[in-house]
Amino acid sequence: SQWLTGKSKTKPNGKKPPAEEKKQYLEPEFTKIRVLDFDVKELVVLPREIDLNEWLASNTTTFFNLINLQYSTISEFCTGETCQAMTACNTIYYWYDERGKKTKCTAPQYVDFVMSLCQKLVTDEEIFPTKYGKEFPNSFESLVKKICRYLFHVLAHLYWAHFKETVALDLQGHLNTLYAHFIVFVREFNLVDPKETCIMDDLSEVICTPAPPAPPAPPSATTSSSSPSSQNHVTER
Repeated sequence: SQWLTGKSKTKPNGKKPPAEEKKQYLEPEFTKIRVLDFDVKELVVLPREIDLNEWLASNTTTFFNLINLQYSTISEFCTGETCQAMTACNTIYYWYDERGKKTKCTAPQYVDFVMSLCQKLVTDEEIFPTKYGKEFPNSFESLVKKICRYLFHVLAHLYWAHFKETVALDLQGHLNTLYAHFIVFVREFNLVDPKETCIMDDLSEVICTPAPPAPPAPPSATTSSSSPSSQNHVTER
C-alpha cells in the first residue's frame, strides 16, 4: 500500500491551545449526545441472506457519503490557514499518490484527495458492481480497507480540529453517532488496523456503547493521558 502514510510530529507549541481544545469531545456532556439510543452493533452485523461483499460495498458507500456530508458542514472553517496540515491528535498525515510520491498538504487539500479517490472507487462498476451477477474484483477487500482508512482520518480530524464548530452547529449528536457506527463496523470486519485507530481509542471506548446507560468510562490502558508518545505514530501497512 503506497497511497498514504501517517507520520507523527509532536508539536507541544502548536498553534492551538492543547489543554483547552485537545479533548473537548471526551466531556460527558458531549459524549452522551447521539441521534440513536440503541447498540449500533445491531446495524453492522452481516444479515444471513446478504453476501459479504455486497454488505461491505453498501456500507462503505454509505459511510463515504455520510462522512463527506459531515465534513461539508464545517468545511468553511477548514482552510489552508486554519489547518495547514492534516492532523489528528499527535499525527500528521501525508498524501502519497499512486506512484508513491509524498505530498505535504493542507487538511482541506488532503480531504479533497480522499473524497475524490473514494468517489472514483465507489462509482467504478469494475470495483463496486451494481449490476446483478457482476463479480467483485479480487482486490475489493483491500480497496475497502483503503477507503475506510482514509475516512477514519477525516473523522479523527473532525474531532481534533473542528469539534468546537460542530458543537456550535449543534451537530455533535450526528458526528458521535456516525463515528460510533463507523468504528463498530470497521471492527466487526477488521477493515482498519487497530494501530491506526488507537489515537481515538479514548473516544471509541466511551462512545461505541449504547447511549442510555452513561456511567463514567472505566480506567483503561488507552486513556488520553497515558503516554501520548506511544500513540502518535501511524505505521504504513
